[in-house]
Amino acid sequence: MDVSQPPRNEARIEPLAKLPVFWALEGERVVVAGGTDAAMWKAELLAACGARVDVYAETFSEAFEALFARPPDHPAAGLTRHARCWTPSDLAGAVLAIGDCEDDAETFFNAARAAGVPVNVIDKQAFCQFQFGSIVNRSPVIVAISTDGAAPILAQTIRRKIETLLPRSLKAWAALAQSLRGAVNLRLKPGQPRRVFWERFSDRVFSTLDTPEEGVGGVLLADAERLAEAPAIGRVTFVGAGPGDAELLTLKAVRALQAADIILFDDLVPGEVLELARREATRMPVERCGGESCRQKEIGDTIVKFAMAGQCVVRLSPGDPVVFGRAEDEIAHLKRHNIPVDVVPGITAPAI
Repeated sequence: MDVSQPPRNEARIEPLAKLPVFWALEGERVVVAGGTDAAMWKAELLAACGARVDVYAETFSEAFEALFARPPDHPAAGLTRHARCWTPSDLAGAVLAIGDCEDDAETFFNAARAAGVPVNVIDKQAFCQFQFGSIVNRSPVIVAISTDGAAPILAQTIRRKIETLLPRSLKAWAALAQSLRGAVNLRLKPGQPRRVFWERFSDRVFSTLDTPEEGVGGVLLADAERLAEAPAIGRVTFVGAGPGDAELLTLKAVRALQAADIILFDDLVPGEVLELARREATRMPVERCGGESCRQKEIGDTIVKFAMAGQCVVRLSPGDPVVFGRAEDEIAHLKRHNIPVDVVPGITAPAI
């Protein structure tokens, strides 16, 4: 590959069992058919999202009756009790349909599809167009875990582990981010300046277990002002991919990959390592050019070009970037242009 040419995006996504989608339901009508505890859990979840939930059943569980008796916490939500079986006409105008149907699962599924309403029949995977995952709720931060119905208990175990990693204060920090986003966008151009700001914001979030202190919003906006006035020069990080096992990458290496705009990688770097990078990052193979190795100066000039344009560049090599990546010349070339350089060593012993 001629590195003087515009980069090609080599990103790939391995097959997904389902598309993870976060659906806005505030003020929307949703139909729930069934009065069981399982249906109640779904109705409560939908109401927590601000949906107007119409529930149809001849009888309701005690827990369901208790849910109807208390007002929803979400100001836009509603729970309406219909003490009768559902009919196909009830599905008109709904955006989702959820049923706990033991005997008429296929009938409910077909009626919802005929009405153009996405449908989920609880515990009937053959009659589900979408699924509910286990969630970690730090709204507006929401983490959802799915095993495609294969192992719900495994999903719950994963959820418990994530719960221990995310502080409760994350909710307040995310709300602060929401309130600052418009002001930050006015001060900082899209791309590297904004990403640097939000990386610093994220570092602050996880450096403390406390909720945001009073006045921190003003401090953060002052930081955005300083970033806006700073020269638009990028940075370069030389990252060692180690022996090729993605699980052996250091945390610092993973953070660099997830912050990169451009990744220049040797052809010996496996796809599993590249999968850890930010999806939007452009991947550029640079080590082979029609079967011949690219000159180090040509690679260095390419890195300088991207960095001078304000891009965050990662030079990804197998093993350790200095020991095996012949990075000394590239680093010296960057320093002659006063471009900030960081080196993240990789594990040099082979994986066993």
